[in-house]
Amino acid sequence: MTAAQRMNFTKAAPKVFKAMIALDAAARADLDPTLVELVQIRASQVNHCAYCLDMHTKDARKAGESEERIYQLNAWREAGLYTEKEQAALALTEAITVLTDGFVPDAVYEEAARHFEEPELAQLIALIFTINAWNRIAVSTRKIPGTE
Repeated sequence: MTAAQRMNFTKAAPKVFKAMIALDAAARADLDPTLVELVQIRASQVNHCAYCLDMHTKDARKAGESEERIYQLNAWREAGLYTEKEQAALALTEAITVLTDGFVPDAVYEEAARHFEEPELAQLIALIFTINAWNRIAVSTRKIPGTE
């Protein structure tokens, strides 16, 4: 049984929504579109955000991502389908999303920094905190997958 949507956040807080759209565009700028979708799907899996999973799996397909890599993303460490750079981004995504013990482990950050130049790494971090914000909006308002 699907719970009813609690509110239409876009209509209830249009200024915040507009600011989030601008933040989202700025965060994804200059990042590989396929990597963007992998990161957004992985954060959405961790956060149990059905709305964002629906949206970003569709967007990943449009960006050319394979079905196999989308399906295996929840087990990316074991799948053997992702590049070292993608794995570093996914590990950083999980670390920032969960913030186990209240920090991102040095080893995770350093591995990401090994694969991403500082400006690109900053963009990646921005993408991760932006998708986490979107997830929290969608989960708290019970945004229904497949709706606008």
